Parts: sequence; C-alpha cells; structure tokens
Amino acid sequence: MSLAGKCAVVTGGGRGIGRAVCLALAAQGADVVVNYAGSAEAAGETAKACRALGVRAIAVQADVADEAQAAALVETAVREMGGVDILVNNAGITRDGLLLRMSEDDFTRVLDTNLKGAFHCMKAACRGMMRRRAGRIVNISSVVGVRGNAGQANYAASKAGLIGLSKSAAKELASRGITVNCIAPGFIDTAMTAALPEAVKEKLLAEIPMGRFGAAEDVAAAAAFLASDAAAYITGQVLCVDGGMAM
Repeated sequence: MSLAGKCAVVTGGGRGIGRAVCLALAAQGADVVVNYAGSAEAAGETAKACRALGVRAIAVQADVADEAQAAALVETAVREMGGVDILVNNAGITRDGLLLRMSEDDFTRVLDTNLKGAFHCMKAACRGMMRRRAGRIVNISSVVGVRGNAGQANYAASKAGLIGLSKSAAKELASRGITVNCIAPGFIDTAMTAALPEAVKEKLLAEIPMGRFGAAEDVAAAAAFLASDAAAYITGQVLCVDGGMAM
C-alpha cells in the first residue's frame, strides 16, 4: 500500500481523526498538506510529525466553507507539492440542538463546513485528477449520517448529504480513473466526543456490538487503504468503521 510519490490534502488535519489520517498517509510515503481553519499550532505539530516520517508536509490555513479559500488550498498544494493525488475531506463542526430549538444559523454553519466544504475541495481538486486520469477522494461521513441521531439534525443532514455527494461524484469521475468513497466512523475517542456527558457516552457504548469506542487510528487505517492502489476497484462505497454500531 505504498503511497510514495503521492500528495495528499487532508482537511481538518490538525487534530483527532484528521491528524491520524495525515500520519497514516505519511507512514505510507505520501507527502501531506495539513489543512486547518483555526489552530495553526496543532496543524504545525501534525506537519512536523509527518516530516519526521520522512515525507514533505506543510500546514495550510483555509476555511473550506468558503469556495475561494478551498480553491486556494488546492492551488497551494499544486504549487508547493506538484499536485493533489489524494483528497481526504475530514473538516467538520457540530452545533447540536433539538430540531425545534435549532437556529437557522446553526443549521447552515454545519452544512457549510461539513458538506459544502467537501464539495468545494472536490471541485477544485478533481480538475487536476481528471487531467492525470487518476485520483483518490475519501470523504469522512459519520454513522450519524447513516442512522440519524436525536439532537443532531444538522450534523446528520450534512453527513448523509456527503454520502449522496460521494456516490454521485463516483459515477461522474470513475471513467477518469478517480475513485470516491466515504468512511462512516462510529463513536471515535477524540476531543470532540470527549465533551459529551458521561450518560450519553454510556448509552452509546451499549449500542456498539464490539463493546468499545473506536480510535482515530481505526479510521485512519481505512482512509489509507482507500487512498491506495489496493482499493483501485472500489468506488461509491460507504465503509462503516463503527464496531458494528450501524448494523
């Protein structure tokens, strides 16, 4: 599963799942562009850890919800790294709340980052991939996008929309040698999920057949596989990395 000579752009790559994906791709030899929106320090640390694995890595700020910034992110990757062979859309936010109390702003902000952000990056990156007739796009959805979740109508909509976007793009791009797949993580132990109340965590744990929460590295391993030549004949799929939660 060597990715030597490839360049990967990972959105939201500074922390959690994004950081683990960056390191997994770097471990396979890929140069990495670590995108971040807010935390330059975390992204810089991730890029440094990738360079320690013997690859080139840079941190690039961009709010992917903004089309111009997403395009600039890809342009920077092309200019600094020579192109984009792998795109992992991981950037995501939450603004949880019950449907009747959710503001339009909270709904829109989540969709703008989680769904439109992926659209912006895919649109910008696939141009070069189409010219080279090769590319890998991996979108990080969620088990919530597969089965829904009370109090997360906006998040669920964004992640379910990402699945539909991925399947449509997979059909459009397959003839150009580009694969597009989704990973739907379950409950992964990250800073985002650590903020949940203990009672909520216990309830979620009871719903996981494997009886444990996942690690960011579990998701990263799946992303590295889908980015590799070993997955060359896989496209338009949703890989649930959730300990059986979505069954």
